[in-house]
Amino acid sequence: RERRARFVGKNGACNVAHKNIREQGRFLQDVFTTLVDLKWPHTLLIFTMSFLCSWLLFGMVWWLIAFAHGDLDHSTRLQRDPGEGTAGALAGFVPCVTSIHSFTSAFLFSIEVQVTIGFGGRMVTEECPAAILVLIVQNIVGLVINAIMLGCIFMKTSQAHRRAETLIFSKHAVIALREGKLCFMLRVGDLRKSMIISATIRMQVVKKTASLEGEVVPLNQIDIQMENPVGGNSIFLVSPLIIYHVIDKNSPLYDISPVNLHHHEDLEIIVILEGVVETTGITTQARTSYLADEILWGQRFVPIVAEEDGRYSVDYSKFGNTVKVPTPSCTARQLEEDKSIM
Repeated sequence: RERRARFVGKNGACNVAHKNIREQGRFLQDVFTTLVDLKWPHTLLIFTMSFLCSWLLFGMVWWLIAFAHGDLDHSTRLQRDPGEGTAGALAGFVPCVTSIHSFTSAFLFSIEVQVTIGFGGRMVTEECPAAILVLIVQNIVGLVINAIMLGCIFMKTSQAHRRAETLIFSKHAVIALREGKLCFMLRVGDLRKSMIISATIRMQVVKKTASLEGEVVPLNQIDIQMENPVGGNSIFLVSPLIIYHVIDKNSPLYDISPVNLHHHEDLEIIVILEGVVETTGITTQARTSYLADEILWGQRFVPIVAEEDGRYSVDYSKFGNTVKVPTPSCTARQLEEDKSIM
């Protein structure tokens, strides 16, 4: 049978495509989040165009102010007859903005105003109140664009999923005996020394199911109880841990045996690790999934933590290594029935 598509990839990406969304306007109601969610090329394009368009817009405004006040005529006259000298040519005329004689100079003045460069060749005079008002408006607009764009860039560079890149899961999961019970086990670790605070882990089984009424649920999500060495769902992830789920009568894996395990193409087990990054205080989430052919029956993980020179050493080269162990080739239901008979 053809292997079905993953619901969650090994790298944690959700394999879901959203189509035929009619209410596209909802994304514009939260523009900042929309900008943060965009891909880097689109974000950089919007970043560049927002500044360029604002410079061009206000450059046109400054050119219109100069044109309406007659600054361009006096500047042109001064260029044609430089013998009069600057003082003589402008003795009876005060421009709104000095040294503006074309759209190019107006565009350069717009850039100087918005990024507060101030080369000194062009400046606003007190002749035109409209020019002073435009100066105030452009400064405010420039500050708003800077705040939005720089905030967007900062959020994209500090997104929580970047920290999740150093949270790793074993490539395969295993099923073996632990304390006399069949258990589903996986290994999780953190490559960084900075810890994940209040880390919690949970698992879900995603599979296609049908109700008694005939309703088909293609992606039915079923929570399964997790166990770990420190109890509950909270984990102290200072070194790699083996997280396990006891396959009991409440488990969706209760009737799975090594014979029919790889015939469950619709079976997928999703693991979600959440916690707060110690250095930034941002909540992060790491995800992975295991299909039926990624679950090894009758194997367990090899130890990778050893004490050396008064401290504990972790050998990550053996992180996903497993060894075969004696394990019954039956379902958890059959194992419990056999124990009850004995």
